[in-house]
Amino acid sequence: MLKKILAATTAVLIAGTVSAAAHFQLVYTPEVNLEKAGDVPFKLIFWHPYEAGHVMDMGQPEAFFVIHKGKKTDLLGAVKPISFKGPTNDAAAFEASAKVKRNGDYIFVVEPAPYYEGSEDIYIQQITKSFVNKGGVPTDWNSALGLKTEIVPLVKPTNILAGSTFTGQVLADGKPVANAELEIEYMAAEPDMETNAAKPATVTPPPGGAVALVTDENGMFSFGVPKAGFWGFAALGSGPVKEHEGKELSQDAVIWIRAYDME
Repeated sequence: MLKKILAATTAVLIAGTVSAAAHFQLVYTPEVNLEKAGDVPFKLIFWHPYEAGHVMDMGQPEAFFVIHKGKKTDLLGAVKPISFKGPTNDAAAFEASAKVKRNGDYIFVVEPAPYYEGSEDIYIQQITKSFVNKGGVPTDWNSALGLKTEIVPLVKPTNILAGSTFTGQVLADGKPVANAELEIEYMAAEPDMETNAAKPATVTPPPGGAVALVTDENGMFSFGVPKAGFWGFAALGSGPVKEHEGKELSQDAVIWIRAYDME
């Protein structure tokens, strides 16, 4: 019983199994709660935002779309290549914009091309969800989208209170993934939308390596969110596809949430 409780509710450091510099796919826009209709800009970047570290080259995304009130809109044609500058290097990334008109939730999804990580001799593909809300009206935020693998939030992801708890469920082909390992990162350095460069980091990563937790038998997990800002969760290898071009593939589910301080 104690093991189940820890898996479901406590973020634990798993020494020796996760790297200090975790890869994270971003689908980033600075304002996720909108009052007016308009074009929403996005940056698609693959890097290490916790320590503002090395940026990886992204290949052309395989899919980029948005779900609003159950309707899917393809956005791949709006994606344009850019160069994103991190503190130590420049790398290939992408930008896009999407029209937000009606009230409700907008779930943006990118399926990036698999990335070859030479140091581990594996491919990584992080299927990533990010959320925007207009008008404060809840609609789709807790919907499962039928992705190969995904994290379904059980707490509204666009206005979490710092100090409260975020809970989610990891799915693969619509089924819960038990004992999935998740890495958790704070976006310490946010992208500058005008210059396509990393802003200065606002915090330093904690000692002991990446923060991690595991799901329970129903694919559920919870994490106490200690600070306002963007938080990313990556379920490592949770997807059903395990091989790409003859090498191991880690097909991960990623979700980004936004937390706020009470004022």
